[in-house]
Amino acid sequence: MLRSLAFAVAIGLAGVAAPVLAQDAPAAGAQQQSPQAVVQTIADQLGQAVEGHRSELQKDREKLIAVIDDVFLPHFDIDYASILVLGQHAREATPEQRERFAKAFYNSLTHRYAEGLLNYTRGKVKVLPFTGDLDNKRSVVRTQVVLDDGKTVSVDYAFRKSKTGDWKAYDVIIEGISYVTNYRNQVDAEIKKDGIDKLITSLETQGEKALDTMKQDAGDSAK
Repeated sequence: MLRSLAFAVAIGLAGVAAPVLAQDAPAAGAQQQSPQAVVQTIADQLGQAVEGHRSELQKDREKLIAVIDDVFLPHFDIDYASILVLGQHAREATPEQRERFAKAFYNSLTHRYAEGLLNYTRGKVKVLPFTGDLDNKRSVVRTQVVLDDGKTVSVDYAFRKSKTGDWKAYDVIIEGISYVTNYRNQVDAEIKKDGIDKLITSLETQGEKALDTMKQDAGDSAK
């Protein structure tokens, strides 16, 4: 539940963008927003997209994925996150492999955590006051996620300035544990064992299977 909710707020963070996703283009209305404003915007837009539409989104999982793309994707530096996740293997991969990995990784994450969006309600994410210097090219937004039992969990988001000058997130840190670092260790082990092409194919398959499963679940619940 915690992992799903955290990624309901930062679903694309550890994804990796292929050039076709045009991550260097400024997001509409997002330019010059502070990192805190970006996180708050995502939380507000997510609440508006989910509240009153849970039943509809439960039945139409492709629309649920579209919500993720519309709300989260413009605010993340996915290309940079991909380099971090691939680590040393980014230098070894061909441009085509990096592009395939980017798209497959992002799709795998969005499909895997889409269900968490249905549990999201506005007010569960509290953005804490910022202390620091926004003249720097990196920043961290600290938030608290309120769980169903009332407990709070620290969820921080690492930001950097994109080439266009707007702030985009590239990592999520849950209770001090970086998702990018954690996933990089898994990716490193899988590439060393089976190679990057097999990893990419596996990620591509995961996304397809996840969507098929969500469609099947939706069909069963409608009966």
